[in-house]
Amino acid sequence: MDEKISNRVDWEAWQTSFINETFTNLRRFTSLPFLPDKMERVRKGVTPREVVYEEDRLKVYRYLGEGEPRFKTPLCFVFALVNRPYIMDLKEGRSIIANYVKAGFDTYLIDWGTPTRAERFLTTNDYVNGYLLNVVEHLRERTGTEKVNLLGYCMGGTLSTMFTAIHQDLVKNLVLLATGIDYSTQEGLLNLWTDPRYFDVDKFVDTVGNIPAEFLQAAFLMLKPIANLIEKPINLMENLHRDEFVDDYLAMETWLNDNIPVPGEVYREFAKYLFQQNLLTKNRMPLGRHMVDLRKITCPLLNLMARKDDLVPCSQTEPLNDLVGSSDKEKIIWPAGHIGLAVSGRAQKELWPRAVEWLVQRTE
Repeated sequence: MDEKISNRVDWEAWQTSFINETFTNLRRFTSLPFLPDKMERVRKGVTPREVVYEEDRLKVYRYLGEGEPRFKTPLCFVFALVNRPYIMDLKEGRSIIANYVKAGFDTYLIDWGTPTRAERFLTTNDYVNGYLLNVVEHLRERTGTEKVNLLGYCMGGTLSTMFTAIHQDLVKNLVLLATGIDYSTQEGLLNLWTDPRYFDVDKFVDTVGNIPAEFLQAAFLMLKPIANLIEKPINLMENLHRDEFVDDYLAMETWLNDNIPVPGEVYREFAKYLFQQNLLTKNRMPLGRHMVDLRKITCPLLNLMARKDDLVPCSQTEPLNDLVGSSDKEKIIWPAGHIGLAVSGRAQKELWPRAVEWLVQRTE
């Protein structure tokens, strides 16, 4: 008797599960025709902003809050040269910039623009001691302050670190996200791919000029090919019936597939001086007439890194705290990937309030 009851319960549970899954699949497939429309409606940035400075292809945006900023010292976001910067202001509830604007910071972001063949000979020095220095000087003049706060992400963090080492007198606080500094580690695939035994960077750059966006995107995809090319589409199909998931997915994929070329000389210098020779940690990185010396960084430093980062492993980021001359320095290793460090739901709820408060306590 008990066995019959058990079998009947199992049968009813199976029927319920079958019906629920059937209706879920129906919702998934009926959502497919609406995907193109949702893709067209993806916004690239959500916080109101205005252009306050332009130079060549570069633009600087100022983000607008509901009232006047609480802090006088400006905060400048410095992003990488390989992607567009709207990941910093991706969507409602997924915006680092919005967090700082709401906290009362006078917030700015550098959009480097898309380089053409005319920019292939721009060097790292042109970006650090040229464009970035000009932006900082403009912000100082605009706000009447002596120093600025810098927040750099990925390659933008490396540029910000170089800038601070050379122009420490202009930087009040330095916040870094997933920033490559020590390339002696062989933990990341990028280190293997740029190994001089297998990769002639001079011949490559001399041949192609600017590094094509398609090449960069393919390299990023191949860091985790199964996850990026197989698991991700499957995950989308399984969640097509969840509007919030689809909106987040499309916003992220729009950005991930919106790569831009990198000036050839900048790529050459990063590959040769950083990945192959690791000159930054040796305080021998040449930058125009300067030699980057990390010991000259004495301002407060917040170093954020992602434990699951396959692009910039923690082993490339963490050593910075021991290389700078700062006495006020903190590091946070967050359980996320390279992008999740910035825009994941948990990071937005737990990490970024801490990061914002860190800067609040050190800004006038």
